[in-house]
Order: sequence, then C-alpha cells, then structure tokens
Amino acid sequence: MITKLLIANRGEIAVRVLQTAHAMGLRTVAVYSDADAEAPHVALADEAVHIGPSEAALSYLDMDKILDAAKRTGADAVHPGYGFLSENAAFASACAEAGICFVGPPAEAIDVMGDKAKAKTAMEDAEVPTVPGYRWEDQEGADPATLQAEADKVGYPLLVKAIAGGGGRGMRRVDASSELADAVATARSEAINAFGSGDVMFERLVEGARHVEVQVMADSHGKVLHLGERDCSVQRRHQKVIEEAPCPVVDEDLRARMGEAACAAARAVSYVGAGTVEFLLGADGAFYFLEMNTRLQVEHPVTELVTDLDLVELQLRVASGEALELDQEDVELHGHAMEARLYAEDPENGFLPQAGRAVRWTPPEGIGVRVDHGLGEGQVITANYDPMVAKVITWGGDREEARRRLDRALAETTLLGLTNNGPFLRQILNHDTFVSGEATTDFLEASLGEPEVPLPEDHMAIAAALWLKERAPTGAWRSTGGAVSHLDLSLAGERANIRVSHQAHGLNVSDGERSWTVKVLSQGAASTARVLVDGVQRNVRFAREGDALYLDCGAGSRAYTETIAGGAGDTAGSGETVAPMSGKGLAVHVAPGDTVSEGDPLVTMEAMKLETKLLAEVDGTVAEIRVNEGDQVQGGEVLVSLQQSEEEGA
Repeated sequence: MITKLLIANRGEIAVRVLQTAHAMGLRTVAVYSDADAEAPHVALADEAVHIGPSEAALSYLDMDKILDAAKRTGADAVHPGYGFLSENAAFASACAEAGICFVGPPAEAIDVMGDKAKAKTAMEDAEVPTVPGYRWEDQEGADPATLQAEADKVGYPLLVKAIAGGGGRGMRRVDASSELADAVATARSEAINAFGSGDVMFERLVEGARHVEVQVMADSHGKVLHLGERDCSVQRRHQKVIEEAPCPVVDEDLRARMGEAACAAARAVSYVGAGTVEFLLGADGAFYFLEMNTRLQVEHPVTELVTDLDLVELQLRVASGEALELDQEDVELHGHAMEARLYAEDPENGFLPQAGRAVRWTPPEGIGVRVDHGLGEGQVITANYDPMVAKVITWGGDREEARRRLDRALAETTLLGLTNNGPFLRQILNHDTFVSGEATTDFLEASLGEPEVPLPEDHMAIAAALWLKERAPTGAWRSTGGAVSHLDLSLAGERANIRVSHQAHGLNVSDGERSWTVKVLSQGAASTARVLVDGVQRNVRFAREGDALYLDCGAGSRAYTETIAGGAGDTAGSGETVAPMSGKGLAVHVAPGDTVSEGDPLVTMEAMKLETKLLAEVDGTVAEIRVNEGDQVQGGEVLVSLQQSEEEGA
C-alpha cells in the first residue's frame, strides 16, 4: 500500500497528481530544479527536494537524483507524470530494484511499446492492424541508397519517425524522394536531443485520417478495460492542440472494435496501469495501430469528464496491487468534453516558443469549466521545458455545448506578459470544419497553416487611454495647454504618435488617420477594465509593468512600450540575424567570410525541445558569428552579422 508519493515531474501534471494524492490521504514529495524553486507544485507538496540546475538533463531526467530524493524523504512510490522519465524502462527497473513502487506499467512493457519497431512486431503478432513501414538495424551504417529504395517501397508521403519518444519530436514528413536524406538527418538530430536516441523508422502517412486513441486501464490480476476513445486529430507539427471525447464519428460498434483492439494490445505486453493505444482512423472506417503511450496522457481530463472516473486515483490503486472494481459494462460515456492546450508560443511567428514572465494569470471559471495548470502569477517561463502552461477543459451535454463553453473559457482566460496561442485556439474552435466535427489530421495545415490574429482597430486607442489613466512616466507623454496630450507608443517595433484630446465625455484619441472616443469606465479585479469606445462598452484585460503596458482586447497579450529607436523590430533586412527566443545553439552552418544567399541556413537553435533553423534574410558575406554550438542565447541577441552585397544594400 502506497503511503508517501514522490511526483517526478513539474508544472500542471505535478499539481494534478498532487491533488488526487492528497484527496486519497497520501503524503507527498515534490522535486524541483533551479527554475522551479518557486513553482506552485513545490509549495503544494508536503515536502520538496531540490534536484539540480534548470536543464532537464541535469534534474528531472537524472534518475539517480530522483531515487535519492525518494530515499531521503521515505517515499515508497514514484509517479512519473508524462514526459521526462515516464516512459523510461531503465527508470522503472531502477525503482523496482530500490524497492520503490513505480506508478506505471512493468519495465518490459515500456521497453516494447517505447520501441516503435518492437511495438509494431508485437501488434502484428496480436493481430492488431498496423501501418506499412520500414525499420533498419544498423542506424549509423545504413546505406543511403538502400534507405531510398525502401522509402520508395513504403510510398509517399511518408513519415520519418523517432523510434523512442513521441509528442511529434523527431518526426518529419517526406513528400518526395529528394527530401528523404535531409528529413532523416533532421529527425535523428531532434530525436537525440529530445530522447537521447537518434534511431528512426519509416511509416506510410495515411492522409485524410483521424487520430483516435483509446484509454485503457489494467490491473495486476489480469483485468484490462477500455474507457472510451478521444479524438486528437487537431495537431500542429504532430503535436496535439485540441482533444475531445468521444470522437464525433465513432459509433458504438466501432468503439467496441477499437476498444477490443486496444485491450488486445495491452494484453500482448502484460500491461498494468493506465495507458493509451493510438490509432489512425481512415475515412473508410479502417483503423491502424500507431503506438502505445505507456503513461498518463496530457489529454486524460476529457476521459475523466465523460466517464466520471479519476484516472490518477485508478493508477495509484492499481499500483498498490488493488483489483479494478469496474467491469467493461460499467463504463458509460456521458456528454462531451474538449481540451485546449494553452502554449507560450507565437502563432504569427512560426509558433516560436516564448520565454518570459507571466505578469498576470487568471484562469477562467464557470459551469462545466476545468483548468489544469501549474502556473503562478509572476512565474518566469524558461526555454528549458515544454511551452505548455495550462489546459483549459470543458464539459457539455453535447459536443456543441462543450465547444461553446471552451470558446468562452478561452476568451475569459487572462495571461498577460507572454505571447500565447489563446486567440489561435479560438480560431480553431470557430472554424466551420471543426464546428461540423470533420477535422482530420491535415486540418490545421490545410486551413490555418499560417494564422493571423488581427487586432481590433481600436486596440491602440484603448492602450493610450489606459496608459494615461495609469499615469505614464514623465516624458512618455506631454500636455499642450492642458487639453491635448501626445503619446508615442510602440507595438512590435511599429510606432505611432497618438494625439489625445481631453474632453468632458472622455478622450478623443487619434493616430492621424482614424479617431475614437474612449472612456475608461471602471477598473476591476484581476487587471480588468470596462471601457467605452464610440458608445460600445466591453471588458479588456491589462497590466502595467515598468515601461510596458500589456493589453488583451481579445487578440492575445500585446505589449505597448514608449518608443525606443533601434529596437529589435528594426533588424529585419539589416543583415543581422537575431535569436527569436531564448534557447541553445545546436549548429552553426556558416563561417566568417562565407557568401550566403537569402534563405540559406545560418544557425540551428533549440528551445523548449523544438529545433528552429534561422535563415539569411539578405544576400551577403558572413562578417561575424557570435554563437557557438552549445551556447545559451537570449531572445533578441544578435547571432550572425552579414555584410550585405552591394546590390542588396544599395
């Protein structure tokens, strides 16, 4: 019987596990890195142990430090959450050897299902349908011509997939044979960085398919159940964005067949605990095994809401040796649930991860709304970890009610100081294809591949009114005759001179082309304000910090500052390549004196487990390189300077 539980994770999943553990009367232990010293999960646990620097490899991925923390605090069980060591067979074995209960499946099951090639063989033996593909043994010495021939046999489009790990990392789409070599190299590099193994395989890409996964739960007494399915088809770069349960196109018959296939997959590896079997569901109703995630899934809350089951509690009970009290006929689905992943990323700038401080954070509330998060107001989001900051989940009596509730919940979410994907999530929820329940895995790329989140026309006018209301620093604005103010504001490098006339009924705000009548009616809690613009009232969210005013009028957090010449926004086309976010230099592709053309790769960066190639914006000659492989860099830092060609600079 578990008495004291150590959670070997951080952020929202650590908080989620702690909540159930406390409800079950268990004592708890948190672990934390330098970056997480003041994180909510640390304060929530009964005890907390520092395990090292911010870099995950030296803290959350160091199994010796985790086991030492368990021994020092007397924890008799470890819950790995998801990510980090959750699917590490060696860690599960090390826990067993140390006499500590690992809240997860046996190491042997993790080993088989964590290797996509072994998993595929096991599924074929269990008569679970699989996707055609190819895997080779000698990864380092593989003959390129042989790989090309085998890829041609699999057919295009195909995926190059990391054999270890998941979450879309170490995965590249290949549409033609000419793209194969680069895709293999990039996928291997990303896989090594994310999972410590560069082994990859080929798999046929089933286009127009849905990504449907089945939640299974198994005890150590031989019982295996499925708890219904989730539709995870809305993905970006193979990373899930919005999930829902049940799947809109799965009927009772298909649910039973997919559920039985998922249970067969679990039985094939003597599975114990919570797991997820992922399938591709074709338009013709045929489904194919993709992989099994041998852990709790990020999207587990939607299953909890439609089954009224606590999956973490079931995990802990099964890990303690208890038998599942449920039978398959006891599992019933009620209503519909949806989850949106809130990321600190910039959808309008290639979804680049964002690092910075959460100046204001107020999660939404309401009937049918649940928010899983581990974010505290003022907390700094670093480039060391995944950029997901919260999950907003809703339940409704039917799919449309759940969708509307999720849209409103996202609209009422306050996250100022960090550019995030909240407005983009709302665009997805209100897209005709999603509303109709017809989204497939290629939906985002085909419909919203390069999203734009337009600002309301009066956004800057509201910013100016709030700036003056908050008494901007001396010099930021000047009065003329007591009736007119002039305010220079800058948004993302774009500056505007705002003329404000102070009138009895409010402010007349003009940018030289348009004008608005604005009045700040009231300021409430959680950085909200009620504003009147041209006779229409609405709520906005804002915060002042230092020289910046953060404002969200429904298009995400935007930062207005007093105009400063020569900022980062002036570098475009100048021959200077800057880091778009904080991270690490993985590779430098040029040397001083090299001649480059616009679009040539200069540096590859890694931030929040994703790789980004920085390309030359102009033709020229490399004048200076200010980054080396392995260097930590800050967002906005100049990495490469080019001497533009005469034609370009003329």
